[in-house]
Amino acid sequence: MPYVKIQVTDEGVSAEQKAMLIHETTDMLSRVLDKDPATTFVVIEEVFMDNWGVAGLPVTQYRQQHNQSSLGE
Repeated sequence: MPYVKIQVTDEGVSAEQKAMLIHETTDMLSRVLDKDPATTFVVIEEVFMDNWGVAGLPVTQYRQQHNQSSLGE
């Protein structure tokens, strides 16, 4: 009975995108591990951007710095 938790930042993931994630994840577990889709659970958790950190920074600050460095500023 697989349980998969997908965490993404809260940036407007549509219901259609969530449905696709659930379907594709369930399908992958069925194909790769021969797991029964009827007993496969997929949970999508949207995390507020202020609660997500990368490289010691809130993700919003990390992205600002990354975007500036990729622009050569």
